[in-house]
Amino acid sequence: MAPTLSTSQFSNPAEVTDFVVHKGNGVKGLSETGIKALPDQYIQPLEERLINKFVNETDEAIPVIDMSNPDESKVAEAVCDAAENWGFFQVVNHGVPLEVLDDVKAATHRFFNLPVEEKSKFTKENSLSSTVRFGTSFSPLAEKALEWKDYLSLFYVSEAEAEQFWPDVCRNETLEYMNKSKKMVRKLLEYLGKNLNVKELDETKESLFMGSIRINLNYYPICPNPDLTVGVGRHSDVSSLTILLQDQIGGLHVRSLASGNWVHVPPVPNSFVINIGDAMQILSNGRYKSVEHRVLANGYNNRISVPIFVNPKPESVIGPLPEVIANGEEPIYRDVVYSDYVKYFFRKAHDGKKTVDYAKI
Repeated sequence: MAPTLSTSQFSNPAEVTDFVVHKGNGVKGLSETGIKALPDQYIQPLEERLINKFVNETDEAIPVIDMSNPDESKVAEAVCDAAENWGFFQVVNHGVPLEVLDDVKAATHRFFNLPVEEKSKFTKENSLSSTVRFGTSFSPLAEKALEWKDYLSLFYVSEAEAEQFWPDVCRNETLEYMNKSKKMVRKLLEYLGKNLNVKELDETKESLFMGSIRINLNYYPICPNPDLTVGVGRHSDVSSLTILLQDQIGGLHVRSLASGNWVHVPPVPNSFVINIGDAMQILSNGRYKSVEHRVLANGYNNRISVPIFVNPKPESVIGPLPEVIANGEEPIYRDVVYSDYVKYFFRKAHDGKKTVDYAKI
C-alpha cells in the first residue's frame, strides 16, 4: 500500500516533515502519494531557482579520460590537468567490471524499494551503528529549504562491521563496488600525487589521501515542481576524491572554473564521474580545485547515484603537503584536523564553496 496523505496534511508543514523525516517515508514516500504540488519547505530561495533556468546554455563539457590509453603519462597528464582546471572529469575503460556497476545500481533500487519499516531501521534514531544512516535531504535541522533526495550513507570500518550492520539487500554489492574500484582510485591518487612531488603513496600518504571511505546510495524521486527545488544544493565535497556512479537519467551540474557557467555532466555509459574534494584542494595548496556542483530535481524519472567518498582518516591533520611548499610556495591553508573540518561542513546547510574558507590562513 502506498502511503497516503490527505490534501489537508499538506497545508501543515510540520506534518509533511513528520511524514518525510520522522516517519522515514523520505521524499520517495512523498512522491509516491502522487502529490501535485511541492510542499513549501522544499521551495528553494529565488537565486537557487534561477540557476535551474540557465543551466544548459553552454557548450563547455568536463573532460572524458580513457584510462586504457597505453601511454600512461598521457592519462596522468589529462587527470592532473582536469584536476587543476575543472575539478571534475569522467573516466572510461577504468578497469572496474561493468557487472559490479550494474549490481550496485540494482542493489540501490532494492534498498529504496524496501517497505518503510525496513528502511526506518537505519535512521539516526534507530540505526544500531553510527556508521549506517538512512536519511533525507542534507541536514534537515540546519536547512531553510529541504533538498529532494533520500540517501543511505555507509561509512566503512571493516568487512566484519559491514557484515553486522549494513542492510542485507545491498551490503555485498556495495562492498564489491568499493573493493573493485580501489585499484582505480589508487591509480588516480598516484597520478595526482606525483604531480605534487609526492614520489609514492606510502602508508602516511595513503592514510591522508584514502584513509577512510564513505559510500552513499542516493535516490532522487520524481518531483512535482522540479524548477522550484533541487536534488542537491550547491556544494563542494569534503573528500580527497569522489568517485560517482550515475544512472542514465542525468541531472548533475558543475560550475565551470573558466566561465562560472553551470555545465551538465551527461551520463556516459559505464563511466565514473570523478571530482576533487576540499581535502585534496587543501593538501595541494589550492592547485587542485574542489568545485561547486548541484543536482537538479526531475519531473519524469526516479534517479539514483552511488558516490564513493575517498577521505583522509578522521584523525588526520590536513594542510598543504610538505612536498608542495618545499619550493618556497606560501601555504594558503592552515593545518586542520579532518574530523573537525567535516563536522563544520555538516553543521550548516549547503552553501557552495564556503566550507573551505574555514581552513584558510
